[in-house]
Amino acid sequence: MSDLTIRPATRDDIPAIVAMLADDPLGAQRESPDDLAPYAEAHRRMANDPNQHLMVAARDDRVVGTLQLTIVPGLSRRGATRSIIEGVRIHSDERGSGLGTRFIEWAVDESRRQGCQLVQLTSDTSRTDAHRFYERLGFTASHVGFKLSI
Repeated sequence: MSDLTIRPATRDDIPAIVAMLADDPLGAQRESPDDLAPYAEAHRRMANDPNQHLMVAARDDRVVGTLQLTIVPGLSRRGATRSIIEGVRIHSDERGSGLGTRFIEWAVDESRRQGCQLVQLTSDTSRTDAHRFYERLGFTASHVGFKLSI
């Protein structure tokens, strides 16, 4: 993993990120790699928010992974700050290489550095392999999540 770089995503990384987001049955239904304009606007908003960290993992200048780390200050848990890990994707050529573990470890370490007391994430109920992966890294399935499309 010494040839791996974890860095903030740039606008130039958007095509590779969107391709990874679309490269599974769920993402294929909700992503639009042919129209990158909404992703560019989202990247602009995130880049201007100090609590949003859109990251990429790159090997030999090739984007091979992405995740979003959001820092959320709060009042619950005695005023605890938490982080939320979202949009974790590893390029299909890299799955099983240890990159996912390294990337999540980076996110947990960065959460500690940012003063977080809790790291949370959600994973679609159909992603059973991902659930095993997160449990292997120490995460517990502790809550039931709900969504409302608006």
